[in-house]
Amino acid sequence: MSTYVSISGARKTSFIPKTILVFATGIFFLLVYANVISAHGYLESPASRAYLCQQNLNSNCGQVQYEPQSVEAKGNFPIGGPSDGEITGGGIFPELYTQTAERWTKLDMQTGSQTFTWKLTAAHATKEWKYYITKKDWNPNAPIERKDLELFCTYSDGGKLPEKSVSHQCEIPADRTGYHVILGVWEIADTGNAFYQALDVNLTKPGSGNGSNTDEIAPTAPTDLKASNITTKSLTLRWHPSTDNVSVMSYEIYQNGHKITTIPGTSVSYDVSGLSQGTTYIYALKAIDAAGNESPLSSEITVQTTSATIPDTSAPTAPSNLHAHTVSAASVSLMWSSSTDNVAVNSYDIYQGSERVATVNGTMTSYEVTGLKSSSTYTFSIKAKDSAGNVSAASNVITVTTLESSPPVVEPDEPKAWAENTPYHIGDRVLYKEVIYICRQAHTSIYTWTPSEVLALWLPE
Repeated sequence: MSTYVSISGARKTSFIPKTILVFATGIFFLLVYANVISAHGYLESPASRAYLCQQNLNSNCGQVQYEPQSVEAKGNFPIGGPSDGEITGGGIFPELYTQTAERWTKLDMQTGSQTFTWKLTAAHATKEWKYYITKKDWNPNAPIERKDLELFCTYSDGGKLPEKSVSHQCEIPADRTGYHVILGVWEIADTGNAFYQALDVNLTKPGSGNGSNTDEIAPTAPTDLKASNITTKSLTLRWHPSTDNVSVMSYEIYQNGHKITTIPGTSVSYDVSGLSQGTTYIYALKAIDAAGNESPLSSEITVQTTSATIPDTSAPTAPSNLHAHTVSAASVSLMWSSSTDNVAVNSYDIYQGSERVATVNGTMTSYEVTGLKSSSTYTFSIKAKDSAGNVSAASNVITVTTLESSPPVVEPDEPKAWAENTPYHIGDRVLYKEVIYICRQAHTSIYTWTPSEVLALWLPE
């Protein structure tokens, strides 16, 4: 059975090839675009398919449950982008390709004006934001293809750097009802990449519900309320959402019997701050629909904030998914998934082999190692440390080979024919379909990266 989370009431206002490198320590992705650290982000509200995986509201999601911000592929969608049938997983998370009417948790949503909010874990110069929705006659039991989607909302950023949280007002088409998939696409300006977020929704029309002019049916009570990330002054509440015959407008959060805030019905979590250390608090919440009907209170939970006087002897978890994002002749840009700690992660130590080469703030999940030798092989790992000095186990170890310092020279008057599976360097000249092209970016060719199709790599002479 599908579960449903409710909200009420979203306005209109290129891709660098990815080479998959397999190492003994695992699989990581290398974008062949020197000295650029890519952006990352996901649809936080309404919660995307990938984000609901992280919240344990979607199951059997694979690696994306740890990194919903990483559904990244070539951009310029729908001309470019992931292959048909792989769009919802960005071509890299196969678990997200699965499409049936009952597979994914759905968000109850009304047609008309809706707000879509992205959380960016690494901001980057942005070309535009696009929102697609499945057509009226789409098949919910087949993997989604381009022919199933139509554009209904766009915002252009013109290359500017966005904030960490970005919201858009969009108009959901009034002729859609029932189960549909909304696809949010964040097009990056200077890498040619894009991020893809699928959103599963159950659409109703405003005012629909019980067949009368008055909605008198209250939402169900939120369930499975839990607290996590507990510190001396803050904590995070998470819950399984309510359902409603129309849609849930909001949630009211109660602390010690008093309402402390009202948040949108799209939410499945809330960060509580301003607490006192070593203090016990009682939390509950209720759902409210657009007609003002209130659900019963959820079950209460009792939470005690940590005390600064209690020694912290728990080490953070090991950083995960360490990978090299970009490689040049003299540097490697590392990225990883963050550690967790019973209090907070204070810093990350970067190791090159057995030597610590840098320490970065605990909020960071990327670092560029410089001063390396060209055409040389290095190993890297990361450890997390909390403010008490507890050190985590090491992350996965990766092996990276830097690029050559200078490309081989090809005689200008003798361009060779372009070929697949061939390494090319900046300045290389090739002949393709009777046109001479000059290589703009070092890469190894594959059959889809022909000079006439991928101008980010080749420039006509």
